[in-house]
Amino acid sequence: MPNGPLSLPARLCLLAWDTDPTRAAPVVRAGALADLARRGLLVDDDGIATPRDLDSRTGDPALDGLLELVSESFPHRWRTWVTLHARYTLDAVREHLVAEGVLRAEKHRILGVFPSVDHVLADTARADALREEARRILSGSAAAEEVSATTATVLTLATAAGLPLGADDTPPTGFLSARASETSPAFAAVLDELRTALRDTAPTPSLPRGR
Repeated sequence: MPNGPLSLPARLCLLAWDTDPTRAAPVVRAGALADLARRGLLVDDDGIATPRDLDSRTGDPALDGLLELVSESFPHRWRTWVTLHARYTLDAVREHLVAEGVLRAEKHRILGVFPSVDHVLADTARADALREEARRILSGSAAAEEVSATTATVLTLATAAGLPLGADDTPPTGFLSARASETSPAFAAVLDELRTALRDTAPTPSLPRGR
């Protein structure tokens, strides 16, 4: 997957760009949970997402915000966290992408009174590259050794959420999930919980860009 420095939730935010925010929020949140789990900062405790260390931080504002939320909240299962206050994570990821120059925030007022912000895709080349790489992998055009565990995780979650990625053939979900967890067997159970939660999330109609 191109542009490696982007976090898991940031990649998913760009792949979900043409979808309604209510549909994008759960998959972006799932990406953040997966990212924290892969880093070892959230661990699975009999199905409960549990912080390993209350003082750990990643330096990524969206990931650290979620880690703090989980740390300060009543314990919940992974599936619950996929949707619980998921819009907070989506907003944090968008703000971080604005800071990175990938998105542009355009401020305006609704009815000339209420302040609002529209996010516009500024770095279209990066988003297009992510989508093209996803299409190649999901269509089977990419060699297996080209697919990293991180990229496999992104695409496992994207396909579970039903994101329109342009692949005509049936995506190799079994291969992707196995690839995602091959370097961390404990991650397999977490990924399965996140996939199930995303599949249970009802899709909503798409909105145009620049919403």
